[in-house]
Amino acid sequence: MGIDISVLIGGEAGQGIQTVGELLARVCRKAGLYIMAINDFESRIRGGHSFFQIRISDRPVNAPHRRINLLLSLDKKSYELHRKDLLDDGIALMEKNNSVSAKKLLTIPFLDLAEKSGGKITSNTVAAGACLGLLGAPVKILREVVSGIFAEKGEAVIGKNLDAALAGYEAVKTFSFKYAFKWRAGKPKGVLADGSRAIALGALAGDCRFAAFYPMSPATGIMAHLASVANQFPLVVEQAEDEISAVNMAIGASFAGARSMTATSGGGFCLMTEGLGLSGITETPIVIVNAQRPGPATGMATRTAQADLLFIINASQGEFPRFVFAPGTPAEAFETTRKAFHLSDKYQVPSIILADQYLNDSLFIAEKNLKAPGKVKSFVVGDTDMKNPSGYKRYALTRSGVSPRALPCAGKAIVMVSGNEHKEDGHTTESIATRIKMVNKRNAKLSGMLSEMNPPETYFPGSKILLAGWGSTKGAIREAVDILRKEKISAGCVNFNDLWPFPAAAAKKTFLACEKFYMVEQNSTAQLGRLIKEQTALSYSGAVLKYDGRPFYPVDIADGIKKYVR
Repeated sequence: MGIDISVLIGGEAGQGIQTVGELLARVCRKAGLYIMAINDFESRIRGGHSFFQIRISDRPVNAPHRRINLLLSLDKKSYELHRKDLLDDGIALMEKNNSVSAKKLLTIPFLDLAEKSGGKITSNTVAAGACLGLLGAPVKILREVVSGIFAEKGEAVIGKNLDAALAGYEAVKTFSFKYAFKWRAGKPKGVLADGSRAIALGALAGDCRFAAFYPMSPATGIMAHLASVANQFPLVVEQAEDEISAVNMAIGASFAGARSMTATSGGGFCLMTEGLGLSGITETPIVIVNAQRPGPATGMATRTAQADLLFIINASQGEFPRFVFAPGTPAEAFETTRKAFHLSDKYQVPSIILADQYLNDSLFIAEKNLKAPGKVKSFVVGDTDMKNPSGYKRYALTRSGVSPRALPCAGKAIVMVSGNEHKEDGHTTESIATRIKMVNKRNAKLSGMLSEMNPPETYFPGSKILLAGWGSTKGAIREAVDILRKEKISAGCVNFNDLWPFPAAAAKKTFLACEKFYMVEQNSTAQLGRLIKEQTALSYSGAVLKYDGRPFYPVDIADGIKKYVR
């Protein structure tokens, strides 16, 4: 039997849940194991209920598991909320002073052990050591990881936390845990990454030089990662007074020649739509990340959703082309962000990346190396590229719709730009003939843009039924397919990363090869299903939809599909 267990750490915000989770994740990675972890937290600094659930396996995993093998409850509430998901032969760990008595409960004096190790603040490290002790983790790796996590805080802090971790480890050494396993020596399978970090690194790989933002969960982590490395790159990261300022700052920087981006969530993107239109009519490249969360309005600030797809494709008044992408993993998020910068510059259009809270805040093992290209291609022209720089026209009519893009004050070419409709030289006009030509010019880009779009990725494409999804649901959908196939159901899946311009021909060919297809989406109206019908005239046969703000579990998708096929 292979390794596949889930550990849930629950407690109040402020109890160091993420520290415990990170320690477990790093130990597992260092031992050559795969992990996937979700962060579930309320929109508050202290109190409430939060949990970190980590899945540990000896094979790649990209979705959480519903059932829990080991439950670490840092408060009574966590135990009461999650014990129903604890396997019959699983175990729960809790502070001894919580005076809860139950058959599957192991109580450890975390606080007392922490006091002896140097202070109550290390109680979460004691708990982490106890978890790893139950799982049979090597002490050597535990020591190395604890030393690494607290390295920047000095030897004294490292020493206290080492003592705390070992105290927790020793406290459970006489207890036999059914799901303990043999830890074989192995090299890390990849890097630990969440979507926020991957997007930030992808932006750097795409030669991002300016990033403006106004904090909004779950997008803030992207800009925080960029700000943390701004001094190491030719990069300016600016916190604006609001989302309107952020998008317009990014457009201004792009106009001046700096590849630029902003990141927000759905509510902030609503405020950016006028700026999106400005990017569209001025043909100024910009990358915008919309890290989705449930709406409308403030909705659920720290939860996940996929309800902005149709809004993003149609956002802002008027008609103009834009790219829309939805990566499914941190590795895809890195590559998609890099690609978004490249294509935005190439076609002089906005590129929008649809992430979400689940992707941004979950931890994955990214096996594929996140490598920047050796050279970033520039699409800007200078005087030496033009026969007559003094006669330069920013919006010269071309067959491809893409005009030569010069930068202001960079030579003899005068760059005239207007947010109004304009002539080829950039001056405002209300001419009927010119208006038609300019709309047609912008729309002419769509043919080239479509050629850049990758077809949807398929898994068992020759199956009788296909599950269709987009973005971060990819891992859960694939695992649901595996569950269905074990039950002799001929199932496969189709996952979309490149969404607009919609790759209709490839999608149609894929869906025509199966008997029926079913949508799996985190919204209440099957938005991708509606888009597929609009673009291909093909209708889905049913849908498994989830819109409670929590991520999909593969078994729930499989159960939903079985209602249709049995």
